[in-house]
Amino acid sequence: MRKTNRQARIKDIIENNIIETQEELGRMLRRQRIEVTQATVSRDVKELMLVKVPIGDGRSRYAFPAGNNRQFSPERMSRMFRDAVVGIDYSENLIVVKTLPGTANAVASTLDGARWPEIIGTLAGDDNILVVIKPRQAVKRVVKKLAALTD
Repeated sequence: MRKTNRQARIKDIIENNIIETQEELGRMLRRQRIEVTQATVSRDVKELMLVKVPIGDGRSRYAFPAGNNRQFSPERMSRMFRDAVVGIDYSENLIVVKTLPGTANAVASTLDGARWPEIIGTLAGDDNILVVIKPRQAVKRVVKKLAALTD
């Protein structure tokens, strides 16, 4: 399984379950038929910038930083685009980014984190991202920037 797919699954697991340890995260991934080593889980936790937050009784769980405001990384964004994006098209002030199945949320998250002023917002499905641009004249410029990330 590609890293972007695995990390998208980890994001879903963390957001929908109380995961207290990397071992527990590894077990959850294996239940979804995703074979991982402890080292892989550790790298994913670091790359996704997961943090431990208290849940009471001296226990803590993995979570994304407050407000899900992960630090933006141009390198991560480039890697995500190279690994997951399979097409880009546009019409008027809308751009559609096509991705491998299961990776659209992770790619959209990196786009949101970039905070490009022309991007009003993104909406991700399983394998498509709708990117809303303002002003409309900026669409071609943004498409070129996105396309450059896939090279």
